[in-house]
Amino acid sequence: MMKNELDSKFLLRVFDKIRQAGTKTEDKYRLNGIVAFTDLDGYTLFVEDAQVKLQYGFHNQYHFDYPSDSAFEQFEKKLKEIDKNH
Repeated sequence: MMKNELDSKFLLRVFDKIRQAGTKTEDKYRLNGIVAFTDLDGYTLFVEDAQVKLQYGFHNQYHFDYPSDSAFEQFEKKLKEIDKNH
Protein backbone atom coordinates (compact mmCIF):
# COMPACT_ATOMS: atom_id res chain seq x y z
CA MET A 1 0.00 0.00 0.00
CA MET A 2 1.61 3.23 -1.10
CA LYS A 3 0.73 6.69 0.05
CA ASN A 4 -0.90 7.64 -3.24
CA GLU A 5 -2.08 4.22 -4.26
CA LEU A 6 -4.46 2.20 -2.15
CA ASP A 7 -4.72 -1.54 -2.70
CA SER A 8 -8.46 -1.99 -2.34
CA LYS A 9 -8.28 -5.79 -2.01
CA PHE A 10 -5.78 -5.43 0.84
CA LEU A 11 -7.92 -2.81 2.57
CA LEU A 12 -11.14 -4.82 2.25
CA ARG A 13 -9.40 -7.96 3.51
CA VAL A 14 -8.00 -6.13 6.55
CA PHE A 15 -11.36 -4.45 7.19
CA ASP A 16 -13.01 -7.89 7.18
CA LYS A 17 -10.38 -9.32 9.53
CA ILE A 18 -10.90 -6.43 11.97
CA ARG A 19 -14.65 -7.12 11.90
CA GLN A 20 -14.12 -10.84 12.50
CA ALA A 21 -11.38 -10.71 15.14
CA GLY A 22 -11.90 -7.28 16.67
CA THR A 23 -13.90 -6.11 19.64
CA LYS A 24 -17.21 -4.52 18.70
CA THR A 25 -18.30 -1.36 20.49
CA GLU A 26 -21.55 0.07 19.17
CA ASP A 27 -20.96 -0.04 15.40
CA LYS A 28 -17.16 0.14 15.51
CA TYR A 29 -14.67 -2.71 15.56
CA ARG A 30 -11.28 -2.40 17.26
CA LEU A 31 -8.21 -4.56 16.73
CA ASN A 32 -4.53 -3.82 17.46
CA GLY A 33 -5.13 -0.09 17.80
CA ILE A 34 -7.11 0.16 14.56
CA VAL A 35 -10.79 1.12 14.48
CA ALA A 36 -12.94 0.08 11.51
CA PHE A 37 -16.53 1.04 10.76
CA THR A 38 -18.89 2.06 7.97
CA ASP A 39 -21.29 4.93 7.48
CA LEU A 40 -24.99 4.27 8.04
CA ASP A 41 -25.65 2.93 4.55
CA GLY A 42 -22.48 0.81 4.53
CA TYR A 43 -21.11 2.41 1.36
CA THR A 44 -18.16 4.15 2.94
CA LEU A 45 -15.54 2.38 5.06
CA PHE A 46 -13.51 4.13 7.73
CA VAL A 47 -10.25 2.70 9.05
CA GLU A 48 -8.29 4.74 11.57
CA ASP A 49 -5.92 4.80 14.47
CA ALA A 50 -5.11 7.60 16.89
CA GLN A 51 -3.44 9.71 14.18
CA VAL A 52 -4.43 8.47 10.74
CA LYS A 53 -7.90 8.45 9.23
CA LEU A 54 -8.73 6.62 6.01
CA GLN A 55 -12.08 6.98 4.30
CA TYR A 56 -12.78 4.56 1.45
CA GLY A 57 -15.86 4.59 -0.75
CA PHE A 58 -17.34 3.45 -4.02
CA HIS A 59 -15.28 3.48 -7.21
CA ASN A 60 -12.11 3.10 -5.14
CA GLN A 61 -12.34 6.69 -3.99
CA TYR A 62 -10.38 7.24 -0.83
CA HIS A 63 -9.01 9.97 1.36
CA PHE A 64 -6.20 9.83 3.91
CA ASP A 65 -5.78 12.33 6.70
CA TYR A 66 -2.57 12.12 8.74
CA PRO A 67 -0.17 14.54 10.45
CA SER A 68 3.14 13.07 9.27
CA ASP A 69 4.73 10.40 7.10
CA SER A 70 5.85 8.50 10.19
CA ALA A 71 2.25 8.40 11.49
CA PHE A 72 1.16 7.01 8.12
CA GLU A 73 3.94 4.42 8.12
CA GLN A 74 2.93 3.21 11.60
CA PHE A 75 -0.70 2.96 10.45
CA GLU A 76 0.32 0.96 7.38
CA LYS A 77 2.46 -1.32 9.54
CA LYS A 78 -0.51 -2.04 11.85
CA LEU A 79 -2.71 -2.92 8.86
CA LYS A 80 -0.07 -5.30 7.49
CA GLU A 81 0.29 -6.97 10.92
CA ILE A 82 -3.46 -7.51 11.12
CA ASP A 83 -3.43 -8.94 7.60
CA LYS A 84 -0.58 -11.32 8.45
CA ASN A 85 -1.75 -12.42 11.92
CA HIS A 86 -5.53 -12.84 11.59
